[in-house]
Amino acid sequence: MNDIKLSATKATPEIYFSKNGNLEITGKAIPDAEIDFWTPIQNWFSLYIDHPAKTTNFRLQIDYLNTSSSKEILQMLYRLNELKERGFDATVHWAYQECDIDMLEVGRDYEHMVKVPFVFLALSEENVV
Repeated sequence: MNDIKLSATKATPEIYFSKNGNLEITGKAIPDAEIDFWTPIQNWFSLYIDHPAKTTNFRLQIDYLNTSSSKEILQMLYRLNELKERGFDATVHWAYQECDIDMLEVGRDYEHMVKVPFVFLALSEENVV
């Protein structure tokens, strides 16, 4: 399994998923062609869940997301529950701009829906990617 790296666009986030357990989604997630964008990412993620690293760090720094992207991310978070149940370590690192209370609330909502621990990181303007 190869790592997956996709550059950000105006409508899609940067994706960097490494088989070593470092998984990152950064930027806006409002793709026009949701299925075309998310299907290869979900396929890679499914393979990873079948053969994970001992420790998984899922870092999300989402500026904005639409409903379909929210569902796709939630599906990945649910799959992380499987890792925990099988004895692997998994943590979600939810980074958000400290002035963006809406994205903090999105992260808190996700946190309540899954069993994987969340770490919240408020970013100041100069730390935002």
